Amino acid sequence: MDEICKNILKEDKKMAGKITNFFRETQLFFSIILTILGILILFLGITGIWYQDFLINVFGLPTEFLSWSLYLLIAGFIVFLAGIWYLYTFLKNRKFILYELETNKRSELIKKHLELKNAVKHMPSKYQNMLKEKEDELFIK
Repeated sequence: MDEICKNILKEDKKMAGKITNFFRETQLFFSIILTILGILILFLGITGIWYQDFLINVFGLPTEFLSWSLYLLIAGFIVFLAGIWYLYTFLKNRKFILYELETNKRSELIKKHLELKNAVKHMPSKYQNMLKEKEDELFIK
């Protein structure tokens, strides 16, 4: 029985790793989609609160939908902030990694090596490969 449980737990970890890797590889795409989705939901919430006639006449939305406009406004704001945050962290880490990997000095790379490893850990595999190549080039373990 213990063997079965251990195998199931191993499979769950493998699946979680696959999902994490998928989102890590497509982080830029999903952060842009999340930001756009947040803007759309925020727009529906704002127009539902202040411009109800516009939504009813132009889009033909039922009045039951308009009672949810405050919740849409709050949810849209949260989704928009999450998208902006993920986009900002991705671009910040990308800029940091590319700037630090331009150096040809071993000592400079060693100073920032822990920060680079931490930043690369949350980025697509392309950046991990770039760091690995730079480490091999400058003989860093």
